Amino acid sequence: MSKDKVKVVTYPPTEELLSLVDLALLEGALLTIFARCTVHYDGRAKSELGPGDRVIIVKPDGSFLIHQSKKREPVNWQPPGSRVRLEMRENPVLVSIRKKPRETLEVELLEVYMASLFRAEDYEELNLTGSESEMAELIFKNPEVIEPGFKPLYREKKIGTGIVDVLGRDKDGNIVVLELKRRRAELQAVRQLKSYVEILQEEYGGKVRGILVAPSLTSGARKLLGREGLEFRRLEPPKKNSRSRGKQKRLF
Repeated sequence: MSKDKVKVVTYPPTEELLSLVDLALLEGALLTIFARCTVHYDGRAKSELGPGDRVIIVKPDGSFLIHQSKKREPVNWQPPGSRVRLEMRENPVLVSIRKKPRETLEVELLEVYMASLFRAEDYEELNLTGSESEMAELIFKNPEVIEPGFKPLYREKKIGTGIVDVLGRDKDGNIVVLELKRRRAELQAVRQLKSYVEILQEEYGGKVRGILVAPSLTSGARKLLGREGLEFRRLEPPKKNSRSRGKQKRLF
């Protein structure tokens, strides 16, 4: 990778920080800032985050993420399509604005430890195989993998506050809920399946069967299935041999 792909400054004075941020936003580069900062959000609700050391990421598509030193998810964020600018107030402030719905995220940079821009290029798209969506597709094409006489009716059927992966009926006309997991199923999958069965029993009455479909499951999940009167079907996610090449020309 050529050296001009990345530019990094550490403990930059204000003018150098402004120059780097302006350049990143102008060129559509990936901007990363390690800083002590405060965060203010105003939109569908309001939130304040006091001073702390955080990682701020601004992507070329307008995505804006603020990460603390723990947990996977950002503590606050704005989606693609948001507009980002740097304003000079008492301290530099990164401002991200989303138009619909109107949301504003402001990050006051109290002290910047490091800032970088990355002129990222990526020509590939993620080619996911063996997904739960492909498992559902397999079941609709060949319902016998669940059991003889099973008839799948809906994919991603919304019920209550959740979404059932596959909803169908068995040979006796009973409603059947399938919860699909592409990897080893754990206790949470059983609890999720149980909640869907209870919602449908309350809505329709009569017998509602719940079947957990996965390559394998933990011993705890198996015991809970038995206690709750739920079932298990072993099914490996389908695998594809071919790998497509994407057309994306820029990262993000």
